[in-house]
This record gives sequence, structure tokens and C-alpha cells, in this order.
Amino acid sequence: MNKLKYISVTWLIILSSLLGVSSAFAKSYPPRTINMVAPAGAGGGWDITIRTVAKTLKDEGIINANLPVINRPGGGGAVNLAYMQSQKGKGDLISVYSPPILLTHLVGLTPYSYQDTTPIARLITDYAAFVVPKNSPYTSINQVMEALKEDPKSIKIGGTSAAGSMDHIQFLLVAKAAGVNNLKNIDYISFQDGGVVAQVLGGHIDLISTGLGDVAGLIQSGELRALAQTADKRVGEGMMAEIPTVREQGIDVVFENWRGLFGPKDMPEEAINYWRDALEKMIHTDSWKAALQRNGWDDAYLDFDDFQPFLENTNQQYNALIKEVF
Repeated sequence: MNKLKYISVTWLIILSSLLGVSSAFAKSYPPRTINMVAPAGAGGGWDITIRTVAKTLKDEGIINANLPVINRPGGGGAVNLAYMQSQKGKGDLISVYSPPILLTHLVGLTPYSYQDTTPIARLITDYAAFVVPKNSPYTSINQVMEALKEDPKSIKIGGTSAAGSMDHIQFLLVAKAAGVNNLKNIDYISFQDGGVVAQVLGGHIDLISTGLGDVAGLIQSGELRALAQTADKRVGEGMMAEIPTVREQGIDVVFENWRGLFGPKDMPEEAINYWRDALEKMIHTDSWKAALQRNGWDDAYLDFDDFQPFLENTNQQYNALIKEVF
């Protein structure tokens, strides 16, 4: 009897200690600094998204912690994904990702996937855009496809994701639907340092495959001309709303570039709940709604509970697409 009493008391002490640690963590969260990571160079879609999130949260007074944005490019997001494995169980790193967190794993560029993170929320849907310099001889996506049908090496395509990842895959899907053969022979060049715009303006590549929101400012300034985007409808306002869909031009494809936030694997529950509450507040602010309109993003918010099943289903869909294209 005394032995059982001793065991019971011991477990009560252990339980109290654990509860004390959990309570202390909850009271101390958020930490003074939470690193907001874009797993690519400055100026791209991930960079714009994470900076917009950090700015909105700070400007609206939703989070008082410091939210510095860190660019950690490489491997279409794989370098940062590998780094996140060293941060398991922590709550002071939030990274933005999109389809490459699935694609880079499916094509064998990294052993890690979304399952090696804590998916927090899906925020927005952007769409693919295919842009050329203002003085380009190509004025429609169909002209590009016709040139590729004659010679798949005739046009150099640039993007900010790795070969086999999103910018590459989204262009190949459109090319396949347009009837282009020998997809493997199409020249795709990855510029993960953010220098893709300079490359196309300098005439080193012919076309950029990217996210619509990534190049909105350059389209509006007239430096780049958009040949097409991959939504099922016109999006945005002003010049953005003038960009035709590929479907309008007879190519039956819709491609959604969703973006969401991820923490390290085994992120503490207190941190998850804090971010769920913060993001729920953020998406209802006028600042966030204005950012959606400005960047041509669609509101596609999915909370923690719905994001995981979305990723599972989407991963299966992408896997089938990759097997078909390659």
C-alpha cells in the first residue's frame, strides 16, 4: 500500500512538473523574435507573401514580437526544408511554402516533405503567369506554343524554382495541353537567386514562368508583358484584369499556386494555437484584403484542421500529374 502511494505521489510530482513547463511556455509565447522565412531569393512569390504577412501582423498590432524576414534560397525550397529539420519542437520559425514543398519531394530533389513540418494554414491562391519583355516578338501564349512545336529548343524558359518544381511543372502542363511534344527537351533554367527578371530583360532567356503576384509590379510598370495566366477567370484589377487566361486562348488548363505557412515538425501546441488565432484575425483586416487585391491573390484560407487533409489530397494529385508529364 505504501509502495502504491509512493508511486502515485511520484507521478503527481512529474505531472505537475510537466504542466508547469507547458504553462510557462504558454505564458512566454510568443518569444521576442520569430523568424519569418522565405525559402527563396528576394522579390519572388514566397518573399512577397511572407513579407506581406509579417507587415500586416505588425501594422495591425496582432503580434508584438519582432518578425524579421530571412531569405534562405536553394533547391526550390529544399535547403530551408532541410534546415527546418534541425528546428524540430521549436516555435520561433515560420516559413511560407507552396506546391514545391510537395513537388521537390515527389521528383526526388529532397527526402523531406510537408510531413516533416507542422502545416499551420493555407492563406492564398496565386496563379501561374507567363511573361516576356515588352519588346518580345511573342504577343500570345499560342505563339510560344507553336514555336515549341516546331522546335522545343527554340525558346528558353526561366523560373525561380528548381527544375522539376513549380515554375517548371506549370509551364510543362500548359505546353502538354497545347499539344507540344518532347516536353523533356524544352530548355528550362532555374534562377533561385532572384535574378530571373534581369535575365529576361537582358535577352538571355525568352520567357518567365512565375506566379502572377510575383510580377504584378513589373507588368503594371510596362517592363514585362503577360501573355497568359492560369486561373479559371480574369483576376485582379486594372492591367492585371486584362491578362487573358490560357483557357481563353484555347488551352484547357487551370493551375493554382496556393501558399501557406509552416512551422517546424512537432511545433508546440501553444505556438500552433497562437498562430491560428493571429492568422484568423489577420485575414479579416482591411490591410490583408487590400494586399489580396493588389497582388491578384484569391483568398483561400484553410485553418490548421483543414490544411493537413488538403495537403494529403493535393500531394496525390501532383504525384499523378508528374507521372503523366514525365
